[in-house]
Amino acid sequence: MYRYSEFDTAFLAERNAQFRAQVERRIDGSLTEDEFKPLRLMNGLYLQLHAYMLRVAIPYGTLSSAQMRQLALLAEKWDKGYGHFTTRQNIQYNWPKLNDVPDMLDALAEVGMHAIQTSGNTIRNVTADHFAGAAADEVADPRPYAELLRQWSTDHPEFQFMPRKFKIAITGSENDRAVIKAHDIGLQLVERDGVLGARVIVGGGLGRTPMIGKELSEFVAFDDLLAYLEATVSVWNQIGRRDNKYKARIKITVHEHGIDAIRAKVNERFLQVRPQFKGADMNLLEEIKGHFAPPTFREASVASFESAYTNDPVFRSWVDTNIAPHKNADHAIVTISIKKHGQTPGDATAEQMRVMADLAEEFAYDELRISHEQNVILPHVHKSDLPAIHARLKEHELATANIGLISDIIACPGMDYCALATARSIPVAQEIATRFDDLKLEHDIGHLKIKISGCINACGHHHVGHIGILGLDRAGVENYQITLGGDATETAAVGDRTGPGFAYDEIVPAVERIVETYLEQRDGAEETFLETYRRVGMAPFKAALYPEARANAA
Repeated sequence: MYRYSEFDTAFLAERNAQFRAQVERRIDGSLTEDEFKPLRLMNGLYLQLHAYMLRVAIPYGTLSSAQMRQLALLAEKWDKGYGHFTTRQNIQYNWPKLNDVPDMLDALAEVGMHAIQTSGNTIRNVTADHFAGAAADEVADPRPYAELLRQWSTDHPEFQFMPRKFKIAITGSENDRAVIKAHDIGLQLVERDGVLGARVIVGGGLGRTPMIGKELSEFVAFDDLLAYLEATVSVWNQIGRRDNKYKARIKITVHEHGIDAIRAKVNERFLQVRPQFKGADMNLLEEIKGHFAPPTFREASVASFESAYTNDPVFRSWVDTNIAPHKNADHAIVTISIKKHGQTPGDATAEQMRVMADLAEEFAYDELRISHEQNVILPHVHKSDLPAIHARLKEHELATANIGLISDIIACPGMDYCALATARSIPVAQEIATRFDDLKLEHDIGHLKIKISGCINACGHHHVGHIGILGLDRAGVENYQITLGGDATETAAVGDRTGPGFAYDEIVPAVERIVETYLEQRDGAEETFLETYRRVGMAPFKAALYPEARANAA
């Protein structure tokens, strides 16, 4: 993984010292809140419903054990003992005191971390496939390219005050685990005639106007990629709407101008900026790649793993659900669920963070990943170590076997924390997970993605959930709309709204009726919820959700 250079360290120290002085001026009254706001947002500090919130960047979701332990320290020393992992592969601290934030940033800098550009109308944290560098199906590890984009975009002089925020995601596989079609720019690594490059998707995004991204270019060689992205962002920065923040994202620009017109403008701008890229970016990329060399995978027998898999049904269930194929056949990718039934999705205590850091250091070549699905990954684990890892996880309530199942829910903080939220999302997620655990149905249900947002900003990605839930305020009462058939993968789709929303005490029974309908309609246990929905359509689900409408029609 990338290690900070002397330049990086000095840059961060100067940046943090500058912000410390700004905080002091805010506390002594020299700066008003309005004057302080743009300064704190540049450093990832929000003012939420009850307190300040610090959002820390985890570029492309990659952490070392030392970094994870430092995140635990921040949670314990300056917060309430936990942190919240987000759909942007970041971590948020919901209760810091303003005067403590500079110390938190200095502590982060000690392990090569920061909170720069986790807010504001700039290029946000670059995210990536959480299996990057380990996945058996990838063309190449996308993280070196993500790191290049991080360095290019950090404090980029042209892109600090854009029409709105801008998000980039990158994957090295045809199987999209980074939701690239729901980003302002999505990149898929591809190889053509022995040359590595990227397919470029533009104009995706969720929020109040959800859109699936469109192909801007089917292939851009890596020699030209940075110049091409510079041209793309530059075009939007110039023609994107600034008169209405709800229409300022690049998805609206693409929609209003059309993809062909945007492509023509980008190509024109690309020819102008390309001469400015004289190869320094490629030299830097080669240097960066050296930081991402794969570990020397140890060789050992897998007999102990096979024995445990055969003889221990609890271990076997966990392996079948939480383990993914690794590019090295004797290794595995372990996803640690931090969504024990009834737990807040994405929350991890300081103790749990340290446990995961210890496991990474002892068994996983000192690497961890954070997924956009709010779980933690050990990307490289020899199969013979899986029984020991599972045993340790069980000791700390981290061995829930539910990855990809109905209780593996994405949820935003909602009205419990967020000043923008109009409804609660955390309690809904907790009650759904608990209900289906009580029913002992989730393994029979199989692969089903529920995503919940507490407002139309869609931080919980509800539009691309197989079952999406959006909490809204209706005359002071929480009301939950349901969408079905969303998809966050390479076959991305925005879900279809079922009809009128449901009250807070009705939403869990409504989800239960949807699942019962799926179990009745599916063509065997191998047919997933999404496959069934695409085959039978909305009608049977709508009939189950709104039986009174059917009765009235009769």
